[in-house]
Amino acid sequence: MDSTSLNQQFKIILGSSSIARKQILSDMGFQFTTMYADIDEKAIRKEKPEDLVMALAEAKADAIVGKLQNIKNQETDGKSTLVIAADTVVVYEGAIREKPSDKEEARQFLKDYSGGHAATVSSVLVTNLNTGLKKGEWDKVEIHFHDIPEEIIENLIEEGIVLNVAGGLIIEHPLVLPYVKQVVGGTDSVMGLPKALTRRLMNEVL
Repeated sequence: MDSTSLNQQFKIILGSSSIARKQILSDMGFQFTTMYADIDEKAIRKEKPEDLVMALAEAKADAIVGKLQNIKNQETDGKSTLVIAADTVVVYEGAIREKPSDKEEARQFLKDYSGGHAATVSSVLVTNLNTGLKKGEWDKVEIHFHDIPEEIIENLIEEGIVLNVAGGLIIEHPLVLPYVKQVVGGTDSVMGLPKALTRRLMNEVL
């Protein structure tokens, strides 16, 4: 069953304001709307990155489902509605990295990656609003880097996008891409939404 025929059978709400996640879901051939989950991510703490990203995706999904339940005029056209929530953290030398708190932290993150490696752990949680069924899982990817010149790091800091992504890590950026030595896993997962996992979870809740 291809994504187009699937798409005619259900609606999708992406619980994320991430440009990369929107792009990935569009690339998968789906039409969707977006809702932002307004949660305090710092209030959710777990020692293991896998537990953290799953807990954050769960909190985002719960927030969005709560918002939707408060909307009285929901369309009732018989189509299932799926809510997709996701989260990503970077793991460097065993430590969990979320979005940098300031430019200095982002600069240190990028210097650490230069000539080294890091991992991303991304979660996906899909909830069927009609049945209440939800399925979630996480995916891990290793990224190895060449040495990143200091001027490239400074350009990235000045531009500011790295301040808005987990671990300050954005491998698809044209300034970063030439210095990515190897990606062990899917770049879509690093960007925040592993396609194969997302598609499988969607099928499992339908």
